Order: sequence, then structure tokens, then C-alpha cells
Amino acid sequence: MTQADTSESPVGGAQTSATEGRKRRSLGPLLTLAPYALRYRGRVLAALGALTVAALATLSLPIAVRRMIDYGFAADHVGMIDRYFGVLAIVVGVLAAASATRFYLVTTLGERVVADLRAAVFARLVGLDGAFYDAARAGELTSRLTADTTHIKVALATSASIALRNVALFVGAVAMMVVTSPRLSGLVLAAIPFIVLPLVGFGRKVRGRTRQAQDRLADASAYAAEVVGAIRAVQASSAEEAARARFSGEAERAFAAARTATRARAALTGCGIFLVFASIVAVLWVGAQAVLAGTMSAGDLSQFVLFAVLAASSLGELSQTWGEVSAATGAAERIGELLKTEPQVRPPATPAPLPAPLAGAVTFERVSFSYPTRPGQKALDGVSFTVRPGERVALVGPSGAGKSTVFQLLERFYDPQAGRILLDGVDTRLCDPQDVRRALALVPQEVAIFADTVRENIRLARPQASDAEVEAAGRAALVDEFVARLPQGWDTQVGERGVTLSGGQRQRIVIARAILRAAPILLLDEATSALDAESETLVQTALDHSMRGRTTLVIAHRLSTVLSADRILVMEAGRLVDEGTHAELVAKGGLYARLAALQFNAAA
Repeated sequence: MTQADTSESPVGGAQTSATEGRKRRSLGPLLTLAPYALRYRGRVLAALGALTVAALATLSLPIAVRRMIDYGFAADHVGMIDRYFGVLAIVVGVLAAASATRFYLVTTLGERVVADLRAAVFARLVGLDGAFYDAARAGELTSRLTADTTHIKVALATSASIALRNVALFVGAVAMMVVTSPRLSGLVLAAIPFIVLPLVGFGRKVRGRTRQAQDRLADASAYAAEVVGAIRAVQASSAEEAARARFSGEAERAFAAARTATRARAALTGCGIFLVFASIVAVLWVGAQAVLAGTMSAGDLSQFVLFAVLAASSLGELSQTWGEVSAATGAAERIGELLKTEPQVRPPATPAPLPAPLAGAVTFERVSFSYPTRPGQKALDGVSFTVRPGERVALVGPSGAGKSTVFQLLERFYDPQAGRILLDGVDTRLCDPQDVRRALALVPQEVAIFADTVRENIRLARPQASDAEVEAAGRAALVDEFVARLPQGWDTQVGERGVTLSGGQRQRIVIARAILRAAPILLLDEATSALDAESETLVQTALDHSMRGRTTLVIAHRLSTVLSADRILVMEAGRLVDEGTHAELVAKGGLYARLAALQFNAAA
């Protein structure tokens, strides 16, 4: 399977009709939930025990009714009626207790399984690589984590309880019908294929339409997530009305798909109830003729009727829960696709260790790379360079030259299609991606701030760091300068995406993360681009201090920030076209000289 296949299928629902057809023939996707349920075997066995007791109590009621009709009303057995009703009261008490226990156990088991499933889905999401997220939509993935797992929770916590009870009652009632009257039971069993086959056919349609409804809802959720995440840009562009109109259209399409699925489920329920009870009425007419002919007692017919009603009502309720099960199957199918998705970048069976301590040498050997979404366009083309331990190297060049791609490959968000990337002489492909990333500290141009406190946002770089270490890193990045003005200081909530902070304040938090991480290799992608002139000077001093003894690669569009670099690598169209110090490159008169002339002359 290619990366495009791997990434597109789980997030876009791109499936061939043949594949869809095969998947709709069974409830196989629900089997992916079995390992999660089997973690709690004791609860499962207890639920089955309570189910068995409740079923036996229910099935004993028609037997008591038959004996009461055949014997209880006889003159010499009048006293037995009191005993029959006393026993019935006890049976009803046992039935109520067992049913409550079964409901509690099955419902809490469903909640537990879905909680574990959500954790597994989230763990898979955070472990997938850059190629997957190039094609994925965050809103749709969130829909799988929430809406799809909710479908499964409803099926496991509610429908499963009802379905298990009714399966047990149906099997038990049919068995007792056979014991009571083999002839009438034969007629009922002969009618079952005429009941089941239409239900199976309807069930396939329900499942397909339910999945379509889930896909439309995911589309609406994805768009809503995009708009909410960029609400400032939407409002600044006065695009609220256009956003409302588009989301209304998405919501309408989701409603139309849900209505179609509900119509199919309603037809399934109506068809099931009619077929079941129509067959029972026909069989009971035959039984009534047998009573009139004297070949069957009234008690036996009453017992058979009650068992038939239990069987019919159980089958009827199963037809209703089938819709929920079908919806859960579609959700499990989508989640199963996600859980089966493997990242292209993953640790080998036996990862090679990086040297400890890592000196920080970085080598690119004839590296070529194309992003999976643009396979025909090379982002890097035969790039080779070496950065010595402790050296400061700047990457410069026009937009699209490949500078950020160098960082992405170093972080092993992707692996190159050709060539090698070495850390202290070790090929990063042979290493665990986590080990490679622990050796790097990245300050990106687009900062990521979470809806948490200032302290916890810095601690993200090293979760085990103490409060003192976090605050020390914050002071080094001048975070303490604005923290002193916040209402709760370091423990102030900053809002989603750090909305309560300025761009420069957010940038300083990310710089503090890099300082706290204390990795041997530092990657700076326009690290001071969002700071004012005064803060830039101060933070640059802090960065200079943090860069001592560490290998540093700097991406810079403003050439004034890289004048002190030991070496400058000039990139253009994915190739390394020149290298040297600022003075050497200006003297050569190439691309760097032209860029320097444009920037420094404009500044003058």
C-alpha cells in the first residue's frame, strides 16, 4: 500500500464499491472491539451469569401459568393458586434483581471499552507521521474520536444489553416452544427464513446509509473545526456570513443523510415487527384448532402462546437494536481503518542507539525528498552538507527553497526517498524516531500554544521538569517579563492557542521550551520573527547563551539575524547552491549577495 492509500482511506472514506460491498456483508468490524472487552473477563462472565438467571426466571413464568390453568382452577387444587402466585412473586423479584445487575454490568462494560478505545485511537493519532497529516483533516479525525466512538458506546452500553437479553430469551423461548408442541414449533421455525432474510437485506441498506450519514457529519465537523480554529481570520475578513452559509449547507447534507438512514431503520423495524407477529398469529390459529379438536390442552396452548410472544417480542426488539448495531458497525469500521493505519516513519525492529552523550554532528548525504501529496515535485534534490558539533549554521534562501524541509526530515516527520541523514554518524532511519527527536529542540515559526497555564506550556518540552527548572527556562527566554503582569503568574490560563497572549509572548514561551529541553541540537525557524526590536535583542542574547556548546541550525529570512553564524548554507529550488560566511558569500556575488543587497539596502 502506498502512503497515499494509507493516508487517504482512513480520513476521506475513499473506498471502492467492491470493498464496501465486502465489508457490508458481516459485522466483522465489531470484532475489533473484542480485545478491549476481553480485558475485563470477570465483568463479562458476571454479566452473562446475570443474563442467564434473568432469562431462566422469565422463561419459568409461562410454565407456572400452564400449571395454574390446567390444575389450579380444579376444585381439588384451589389451595395451589396461592402457592403459585407466591412462587411467581419470588420469580419476579429474582428477575428484577438479575435484570438490574445485567444492565449495570453491561452498561459499565460498554463505557469502559469505549474509554479504552478512545485512548487507543488518540494514541494512534499522536503516533502517525507527517505524510498522514498532510492528507488528514483535523475536524474529521476529531469526529472519529468523539461521534464514532459515541455510536459504539450506545451500541455497547445500551443496545448490547437489550440484544443479549433478547437473544437469550429468543433461544430459550424457541426451545420451550419445541418442548411444548413440536408440531406448532415446526411451523414457527419454518417461517423464520422468511423473517430473517428480509431483515438481513434491510440491515445492509441501513449500514451503508448510516456510514454515509457519519461521513457527512464528519465533513461538517471538519469544516466547523477549521473555522473555529481560525475565527480571528474569518471575522477580520468579514466572512462570517459565508462561513454560516457553508456550514448550514454541510449540516443540511448531514441531516439529509441521517434522515435517509433513519428512514431505512424505520422500514427495517416495521418490517421485522410485521413479519414476526404475522407468523405468530398464523401459528396460533393452528393451535386453536388443535385445542378445539382435543389434541392439545388449554394450558399447553397458553404456555405455547406465552413462549411464542416472548420469542416474537425478543425478535422484534432485536430488529430494532439491529439499527444501532449497524450504526456501531459503520463507526467501528471507520475507527478500525484508523487503528490499522501504520506510519511510514516508525522504529525498526531493533533500533540502533544514538551515542550517549550525543556530540551533535549532523550530516545530509545526497538527500532527495518529495512530499507524499506532491510526489512529482522535489522539495530536496541531492542535498549534502555536514554540521560539526557545536557549529552554528544558517539556512537561507527564497521561500520554497527547502529550508523547512531540512528541519522536517531531521525531526523524522518524514524519511527521505534517497540519501541518508546522520546524527553522529548514525543513520536516523535505523533509530527510533523518539530517540532522534529527544536529541533536537525546535523553535518553529508557527508556534503551538495549548489551552493550559504558562507553566505547563513550557513544561511540554520536558514533562518531568521541576517548577524551578520551568521558571528558569522562562526567565532565560524573558517569559517572566510578561508573567509578572498576569493575574495568576506562571499558573495563568492562556486560552486556546494562547489567544490571550500576544504573538511575541507566545514566541517566547516556545523559546523557553527549547531552552528547557536542553537537547544537543537546536533548530531555530525564524525564532525571533514575532518579537519587537527590544525583545528580539534580549531574547537573541538568551538564545546565544543557550546555543553555546550546542549544534545550531537556523532558518532565517532576515539576513541580519545570521551574520554571526559560523557558516551559511544557501538553498534554492531544493538544492544547496552555495555556502560560506556572510563576507565570503557577499564577495562571490551569487544568490546570497543579491538577497543581502535587497535587504540591507532597503534597511538603509
